[in-house]
Amino acid sequence: MTVLIIGASGFLGTELVRQATSAGRPVAATFHSRPRVLPDVPWHRLDLRDAERIEAVLDTVAPSVVINASSGDADWAVTADGAVRLAKATARQGIRLVHVSSDAVFSGTDVRYDETALPDPITPYGAAKATAETAVRLLHPTPVVARTSLIIGDGGSAHERIVHELAAGSREGTLFTDDIRCPVHVSDLAAALWELATADMAGVFHLAGPDALSRHALGILIARRDGIDPTLLPAGRRTDTDLPGALDVRLDSRASQRRLSTRLRGAREFLEGLSRQAVA
Repeated sequence: MTVLIIGASGFLGTELVRQATSAGRPVAATFHSRPRVLPDVPWHRLDLRDAERIEAVLDTVAPSVVINASSGDADWAVTADGAVRLAKATARQGIRLVHVSSDAVFSGTDVRYDETALPDPITPYGAAKATAETAVRLLHPTPVVARTSLIIGDGGSAHERIVHELAAGSREGTLFTDDIRCPVHVSDLAAALWELATADMAGVFHLAGPDALSRHALGILIARRDGIDPTLLPAGRRTDTDLPGALDVRLDSRASQRRLSTRLRGAREFLEGLSRQAVA
């Protein structure tokens, strides 16, 4: 069973490919501008704005499953319309589709959101991701829509780089104390996506960690892990700025976790090495 990873040169996509090659799974990968150098992995240039190219890559790879881990940010033609094109093409060819979405589809009005919650985005990016979700669920007969939150790694994520740059004074900005999410480790997220890709499951899944943390609290955990003085991290409130976006969005992943064997660790555990069982 060959799996095609869309957006494989990104942070999550790279981990998906790494886990596949480690497990000996046949995998192919796409990139938009530059491929990663990974042995024994065929790479295909793909622009999700190009419907003919999508069809051509699918014909060449002939995958059983496609995992769309691409990130087009607020570019509607990529994030929203691209998902429409991919859903149509995979449905037409009878290919299973796992679509990675985001907690940005929610406004934060309800704070805690389970898998039954309906999207109510308040940013262009959130609107694009919500539209993509709707299109995928309407156009494909048995898709997986997997919403996630802030993705953290062992030093390679954008969030971790921001902490280092802020502490070093090479970046201007603030880590907000009132902007709350449920971070997940990239290896846990990728493993859960692989489980969904290879199992007979469909529907909406939430793949986020159980710990709800502000961006500043998350930054402190990252700083302590990496030997950085946490007092170097500037703190502030998002409500004191004119920046758009939701404040408190907590993905409730408990129902999804019960269906999966992959355990989604909380940020305190994977950044401090503190297990929730030990705390209990």
